[in-house]
Amino acid sequence: MHAETRLPRNGKEGILFLLIISILSVNIIAPIIVGLERGFSKEVYLDTVKIIPFMWIIVVLLVKLVAGPIVSKVMPKFVGQTDGFNARVLLNILLNVTILSILLSIIGMWGGTKEISLEPFRNFLHNWPRNFGIAFWVEILIAHPIARFAMKTIHARQARKAADRQF
Repeated sequence: MHAETRLPRNGKEGILFLLIISILSVNIIAPIIVGLERGFSKEVYLDTVKIIPFMWIIVVLLVKLVAGPIVSKVMPKFVGQTDGFNARVLLNILLNVTILSILLSIIGMWGGTKEISLEPFRNFLHNWPRNFGIAFWVEILIAHPIARFAMKTIHARQARKAADRQF
C-alpha cells in the first residue's frame, strides 16, 4: 500500500496524518462523551476544552506506544492478500478504536476528574460500549476521511510538480 495516494508515504506525512486524525478525534469525541456524562452545556464544554490538550498528548502516546504496535502485529493475522484498501482501513480503524476506547474509557475519566480512582472500572461495562461507538463513527465518518483527503491532495500536488519538472 506504499503507492496508495490516500495514505502517508513518509514520516513527515505520517506525522501530519496522525495530527489530523488525533486533533479531530479528541476535539469531537471528548466533548460528546463528557456531554453525555455531565450534560451538554457551555460550562461543561469549556471544562472539556481545558482538558483536551492533555488528553491529546495521551492519545498520541497511546497510539504510538500501545495501539500502533499491537495493531501492526494483529493485522497480518486477519488481512489476506486479496483484501482491498477499504477492508484494510476498516480493520485498522476497528482495532485501533477498540484498543484506544478501552484504555481511554479508564484514563480519560482519570484525566477528566484529575483523580485516579476505581470509578472507571466500576462503570466500564456501561461506558466502554458507548465510548467505542462514538469513537468508531467519528473515526470512520470524519477523522479518517479528512486525513485521507489531505494525503490525496498532497500526493496529487506532488505528482503535478513532478510532471511539470519533466517538461
